[in-house]
Amino acid sequence: MSENLQELLQSPKVQRFSHSAMATTYELVIYDEEAEYAAQAAWAAWQMLDQLEDDLSRYRPNSDISRINVAAPGQVLRIGPDAFACLECCQEIYEKSNGVFDITAGALITAWREADKKGVRLQDDELAELAAKTGMAALLLNATDFTVAVTDQGVTVDLGGFGKGYAVDQMCELLADEWEIENFLIHGGSSSVLARGALGKYGGWPVSLSHPNKDGVVLQELLLRDETLSGSGLQKGHHIVDPRNGQPAQHHDAAWVIAASAAVGDALSTTLMMCTMAEAEAICRQFPGLEALLLPKGAEGVLQLS
Repeated sequence: MSENLQELLQSPKVQRFSHSAMATTYELVIYDEEAEYAAQAAWAAWQMLDQLEDDLSRYRPNSDISRINVAAPGQVLRIGPDAFACLECCQEIYEKSNGVFDITAGALITAWREADKKGVRLQDDELAELAAKTGMAALLLNATDFTVAVTDQGVTVDLGGFGKGYAVDQMCELLADEWEIENFLIHGGSSSVLARGALGKYGGWPVSLSHPNKDGVVLQELLLRDETLSGSGLQKGHHIVDPRNGQPAQHHDAAWVIAASAAVGDALSTTLMMCTMAEAEAICRQFPGLEALLLPKGAEGVLQLS
């Protein structure tokens, strides 16, 4: 980091805030002369974040997602606008990715997490049984009245590859539209960064891509303005599972996506981890304006797709 950037980040115009939610730490950096106003805006953003977690987390027993996961086949549930917006967007990405991105693979993800804890691998018959409980066709969405019906028993919806980015997008809308803050950066754990406006004279917000397996190695420097950067990697074990075969992602060490929406970027960075280069190129063509950066297994540098 240059001395000029370090000096700018220590300016009284730069206000930093953090908040724990959705099993990670969110950070908000606001570049504004009104420190007290910035603090009030940050508090409003954290309130929204907590409400979104209550609505979207499958680990909150009364959330809309938890209600879906325990619904009987054929039961019709009315859900909130945020949960419905997430399901609707995830269904579109599921279709455009040919089923690679699938939020109904929650049971598969949980099974691999438990296997990791025990130091074992799942067997083919277990994977086949779990894979049979996936697929967005199991969710029937009705946009007229914000309802969803589950067609199959045992489907587990998990917004882990989408919900954090969705929360970042919603906080951006709140800060920009309701609080009229022009320059800020939101960082949702290690997966989502949203840049609005600029950090002083920089014309944007400087961020870097770090090598997931080599401490201190920076792969690329970026300057973001009015866009998002989402990243996925394998540091946390078998948490990215390909619903097509039930196996953990194996093609890349990391994937990053630059997009207008953090939610879409999160979903696609996760998706690309499970794809061959040919599959990744085909999926990227479904999303005009998107830029992807892939670090194939064992590679020293990133490959760019757009």
